[in-house]
Amino acid sequence: MKYLLGAIAILSALTCGARADTILFVGNSFTSGELASAKFYHAWDVKDLNPPNERNQTIGGIPAIFKEFTREAGLSYQVTLETEGGKGLDYHYTQKLPLLDKAWDVVVLQSYSTLDENKQGNPELLTDYTRKFDAAFHARNPNVKIYLNATWSRADKTYQTGEPWYGKPITSMAQDVAAGYEIARKSSPGIAGVIQTGLAWNRAFATGFADPNPYDGIGPGQINLWADDSYHASDFGYYLEALMIFGKVTGRDPLSLGHRERVGRDFGFTRKQITALQQIAHDELAAQK
Repeated sequence: MKYLLGAIAILSALTCGARADTILFVGNSFTSGELASAKFYHAWDVKDLNPPNERNQTIGGIPAIFKEFTREAGLSYQVTLETEGGKGLDYHYTQKLPLLDKAWDVVVLQSYSTLDENKQGNPELLTDYTRKFDAAFHARNPNVKIYLNATWSRADKTYQTGEPWYGKPITSMAQDVAAGYEIARKSSPGIAGVIQTGLAWNRAFATGFADPNPYDGIGPGQINLWADDSYHASDFGYYLEALMIFGKVTGRDPLSLGHRERVGRDFGFTRKQITALQQIAHDELAAQK
């Protein structure tokens, strides 16, 4: 009898005991995958807190790519997102908090691409609303892990005259954004870490895998991490972003997904491109430890 009871207990644990972690993504078009096929990728696998658009579509974006990565890795996450193009964390807190104010296991926050739309490069607004979200989410779940996603250099802000980073290396904006997010992290004791997506882009430029200047054409054998507006990301750029989030949140090595990884194949990447992007994410995550 005791052996039968033991078998029943094991079967129960296998079938009922595994609870999926909940993860919330809050961000703008850099999270939703704007101007790329990533935007509506596997939208049915994630929950979008905003209503469908006029075509009855909801967003997949980075959250859905993350979901697919975790599925391939044998992990279980219930993925929810709330995105609004062109907005920072201040908007999400003041306008959408009732939708977000729940007990989550993990939260990934991504703010405006220049830290502050009106004071570009200034981290004060990001820092203020990081503290507010930190307090709100920890009030709901003291054990929640909150990550900040620091985004990439915008080519349009670097190569066009009159823009804040004009005349500086393409890596400068990402470095400034990364530093701003680190200030926000240090000011909010409940933040688990910063996902340095922009620095991963910088690494892609440094290795020669990605072309650093889309305005003078894409070099032979190189990829363009930006979309056609040289502002948002291409599927390559969003894929690298999702790899960084996957590695940071789960602790799994992006290289473990392998060259036959499903999302990369769905996007039409070659095995060599998939492996190169995973290697860049692996190296950047390792450099941050």
